[in-house]
Amino acid sequence: MVAGTVTLTDGPGPNIPEADEPERYVHLLAADHRFAGRGVGRALLAHAADETRRQGISLLRVDCYAGDDRKLVAYYESNGFAATEAFTGPDGSWPGQILEMRL
Repeated sequence: MVAGTVTLTDGPGPNIPEADEPERYVHLLAADHRFAGRGVGRALLAHAADETRRQGISLLRVDCYAGDDRKLVAYYESNGFAATEAFTGPDGSWPGQILEMRL
């Protein structure tokens, strides 16, 4: 049984500005709801940071939905990320936030 997954890429998708330095970007972070509250997401983000460091890169970024009282933003902040730039989703209907972690 898979508890969760994380996908790292060399940069963001088409609607997010690229960094002016090498980076790794969390494109997908997902955990099976049956494992909620067991630290799966936290462990996957720690792995993403370790892998980024291992590759000699000092910037890890992610973007997320920033509505609903910024709960998802707060989750990433509790895992060591800092909010940087706000953006609007590609269809203009939802607020987004870019976050980064310096390693």
